Formats: sequence, C-alpha cells, structure tokens
Amino acid sequence: MTKNRFITGYSGLRALAVIGVILYHLNPNTFVGGYLGVPIFFVLSGYLVTDHMFKAYREQGYYDQRKFYLGRIKKLYPPLIAVLWLSAAYIFLFQRNLLVKLAQIVVANLLNVYNFWQILNGQSYFERFATNESPFTHLWTMSINGQFYLLWPIVIFLLVKFAKKRKTSFWILFGVSLASALEMAVMYHSGVDINRIYYGTDTRFFSLGLGAALAVIWPMEKLRKNVTKVDTWLLDGVGLVSLCGLIWLFFSSQMNPEQAFPYYGGMLLFTLLTTILVGVIAHPGSHWNEWLTNPVFNWIGSRSYGIYLYQFPVMIFFEDKVTNMADHVFLYPLIEVILILLLSEISYRLIEQPLGKITWVKFKNYFRQLFKKSTKNYLGKLQAIVGYLLFLIGTTGILVSPAVKAQDFNKSQLATRIRANQVQQKKDNQVLITKLQKAKKKTRQRTKLVNEAQRTAKSHPVNRSFKKYGISQIDLQLAQKVQLTAIGDSVMAGSSNMLAQLMPKAVIDAAVSRQLSVATGLINQYQSQKALANNVLIGLGTNGPFSMGDLDQLMKQMGPKTQVFWINTHVPAKPWQNQVNSLLKTAVKKYPNLIIIDWYNYSKKHSNWFYQDNTHPTPVGSKYYSVLIAKTIVKHARF
Repeated sequence: MTKNRFITGYSGLRALAVIGVILYHLNPNTFVGGYLGVPIFFVLSGYLVTDHMFKAYREQGYYDQRKFYLGRIKKLYPPLIAVLWLSAAYIFLFQRNLLVKLAQIVVANLLNVYNFWQILNGQSYFERFATNESPFTHLWTMSINGQFYLLWPIVIFLLVKFAKKRKTSFWILFGVSLASALEMAVMYHSGVDINRIYYGTDTRFFSLGLGAALAVIWPMEKLRKNVTKVDTWLLDGVGLVSLCGLIWLFFSSQMNPEQAFPYYGGMLLFTLLTTILVGVIAHPGSHWNEWLTNPVFNWIGSRSYGIYLYQFPVMIFFEDKVTNMADHVFLYPLIEVILILLLSEISYRLIEQPLGKITWVKFKNYFRQLFKKSTKNYLGKLQAIVGYLLFLIGTTGILVSPAVKAQDFNKSQLATRIRANQVQQKKDNQVLITKLQKAKKKTRQRTKLVNEAQRTAKSHPVNRSFKKYGISQIDLQLAQKVQLTAIGDSVMAGSSNMLAQLMPKAVIDAAVSRQLSVATGLINQYQSQKALANNVLIGLGTNGPFSMGDLDQLMKQMGPKTQVFWINTHVPAKPWQNQVNSLLKTAVKKYPNLIIIDWYNYSKKHSNWFYQDNTHPTPVGSKYYSVLIAKTIVKHARF
C-alpha cells in the first residue's frame, strides 16, 4: 500500500519536473530554473531503484539482475528508438542540414554514451545560430540514466556484501554524492569547459546519489502510516518548505545556467530540497502524496518520458520552418506544446504500453495474426506499414549521414571577423583604458564642438567612405571625440572594428553568446578600474530576454549621470525579440538618461543586411549598424 501511495505522488512530482523543463525551453527568462527538472528525475530514479534493490536483498537475500536489465530495456529503449528514427526520417526528408553526424548521435544514444559524445562534440555558438540547436541535445540525461541502471545492480551488490550496515552504505553514497557536487564546483572554478561540467556523469551523479542515499535510510515499506498529528504536521511543513524552496530556485535569476551559482552549490541545494520532498511524499503519514495526486498530474506523469523525449525535436523542427517566432510568442509555443503532448500520447499508447510488456512469443503472434489474409484489422495493418516506412526512411538517413560533410561554421566569414575583431579589441582596450584612467573628466560645450567639427570637416575629413551609409561629415568628426564604454554580444563583436573606426575613443567589450547577466560584473570591473566613460553603450538581448528588474539593477549601478545607449534586437527567429524591445521602450519612460538605438525598425526591411541567420549583419549590414549607432550617440552623448 505504501509503495502504491508513493507512485501517485511520484507521478505528480514528475509532472512538475516535465512542466518546468518545457516552460524553460519556451521562456528561459521567466522560468530560468526550468532545466532543474532534470535533477528531479535523477533523484526519483536513484530513490526508487535503490529502494527496490535493497528491499529484494532484505526479503529474498538476492536481486534478480537479469529481470531488472530486461525490464529497463523494454521500458526505455522502444520510445528512445522511436524518437531517434522518427527524427532521422524527418531530417532526411525535410531538414538535411542536420544529417551531419546523425549516425554517431544515434549510436551514442543506443550505447548510452551520448553525454560523453556531447562533451566531445558540443555545438559552438556559430553552429547553434547557423543550424539551430540539435533536436537530440536533451537526450544526454537518458545516457546518464542508462549508465546508472547498468552499473547500479553491481554497486548495490558490493554495498550489501561489504558495507553490510545501512549506516555505512548511507555514508558511502552520501559522501560520493558530495564529492560529485564538489567536483562540479572545482571544475567550474578552474575554467573547465562548461559542456564537460554540465554533461559529465561524474559531475551530475550527486542527484542520483542523494536519491539512492535516501532509499537506504528511508525505505518505503518501513515507513509507518500511523503517526501522531504532530508528526504529520511536521512532515507536511517540511514538504511545504522544500517545495517553496524549489519554486524559489526555479524562478531565481541566480539559477541562470550562464552564472556561477548553479555550479557552486545551486544545483546541489536544489537536489537536497528535492530529496527531502521525495522523502516526505514517500511517507504515508504526510498528505503530500494525496496533494500531488490528481488526474492532470497523473496523466502528465505517466506520459512524462514521451513528453521529455519529443520536446526538443518538436521545438527544433517547428521553429526551423517558421521565421517569425517573435511575432507569435503565444500561438507558436502553444502549437509546440500541443504537438509534444499529442506525440507523447501516441507514443504512450502505441509504443510504451504494449512494448513495455512484450515477450518474444507475443511479438511473433502479433505479426502472424496481423498479416493473415483472414485478419480484418486494417488499422493495425496500416500502423505496421507506416511504421515500417518511417523506419526505412530513418535508417536511410542514418546510413547516408557519414557521407555528409560537416560545414565548419567556426571558419565562416562571420566567425573569422569576430575572432579578428576580438584580438584587435584587446589591443585597443589596453591603451584606451590607460588613457581613461589618467584623463580628468571634463565637460565640453556641444556648440563649441560642433563649430570645431564644421571647420575640420572641410579641412580634414575622416571616414568619408561611411557617408553613403547615411552619416554626415560633421557627425563623423564628432564621433571621433566621443568617450564611450561599449558592452555587447556577437552582433556588436562582428561590427566592433567599424565602431572603433568611427569612435576611436570607445572601449568596446563584445563577445559571443553574452546575455545581460554578465553586464553587471563587467560594469563593476570598469568602475573599479576607473575606466567607465560618461557614455555607455549596451548591445545585449540577442541571446535571451531579461527582466525589468535586471535592467533596473544595471541602470542603478551606472547611475543617473551616465548617458546610456541601448541597441534593441533584431532576432526574428527567437520568441524574445519583441519582449526585449518592448521592455526597452518601457524603460525609456523610466530613465531620462536612457536612449534606445532602434536597430530593429531600421533594419527589419533589409534582409540583405544579414547573414542567413537573419541576426548577424554582413560587412555591408555592419556599416549601416555602426553608422546608426554613431549618429545616435553623437546626437545625445555627454562630451
């Protein structure tokens, strides 16, 4: 009875986890910690599997490993194979740019080593923007689970044989789990590649290990239902505190995976709270099992494996076929969710349920009966034919993929430009920062500067080649005098050489894959160096949205005496484009010292200004981009 009670609550917790994961992918700014649904799955796996194994040793003196492995294979592999082959068929028919390394990806998933493959073959920023993300990125969790299921019967056997006491087994598992979390922190501090930290079995083991440690000291069949009211209140209260803590971390900006906190203990804290909540739900004396049990949660929980498997393929394939995600931020995500739920229901009914109980005899009898001439099961025959065709097309895609040459996007014109610009940035900034530190801040009258610019425009014209992009020689002269600190992402990085040519006194700090979360630290760095100019240019928002609270924090840090210029975003394939631009419009009304450089409206009708990703300007587009920035800054700058 105890175990059945827990399973219903377990479905509810899995439902919360899978909802969180999907919400994170749909809106990573609001649901910043949605990726934390993965530790919930890991804790539950560690707890249930370990509890099941120790119970078998207590009651029977041994554990049937063969039965366990066979059960795991039948439960996990049919849906996994289905999503791999369906995706391969779709890629072969409609999205052949993803054929590269497809065979490797399929084999790595079948062998449960895909997380290691991702560590060695992780997509660069340019690959992600040029070809979109891989529809298989999320399957790393399946590989870690597979490795856990493969090795765990052996680990439990060794613990039972040599550790003997429950207390000893607990401390071994707890100690190894803490070592895993510590390894994550040390690696992050040492600057190890983030893919290695995020996807590593060793650095993510603590979620599985803490669930397993809980099973040692909190076995389900030993938990008594008849407890005092005080104990019930205590259990319910602890469950409430842990759930509130999980929700707080889920929404906390500190849990942004681009920041350090998740790796310095944030994920461990989330996992500890999850472990406590799992323990409370398991106890028949608490009400949490009942509270997490309802038809909606039960349905989502039972389909959670399929929902998790199909989320990325649906999102990646759908978003590849639409170019205006930003204009349909509610409709398109809703369509994606409907498709994910529909596919997961089909998978549950046609694959997970029947094949989870399949035997060789049932398999032979099914096909023997299906293709008898006397059989009138036309729907079943149609399903078999469609399944065979999809399998054949998917197999074709997998077999031809090794012959498809991978395009090295890191050697593209854009990537080459950005690397060259960043080298020059570093050289220029060292000189400019030194000058800013030595210079005494003084205000010059604009009228005098304009008069001076008018004289030099005739006698010593500069950057004359930029005039045809819509800037006057007087503005070009004034741009030479602007002291500026610029912080941006890859869009700015691709144009930093032209910005530096137009505004040679500008310190330009632009790098790929940046989000607003890094700006506070960079501004603080320049302030501490006494190298923050009176004019600051921000070019962030391409890689993800941010909140008004984040913007408020940055504006407060820079202060009202700093003239802030913010370039809005042109990234129509991403749902946050309009959100970022709308938030900036609101912020202008709030901050008199904030000026928006309207790159979006200036460029939206000029697709020829952009590379294929419709986000990063080409060399010609960069000139229009740089000229717009220089003109706006000259008009409002504090000299």
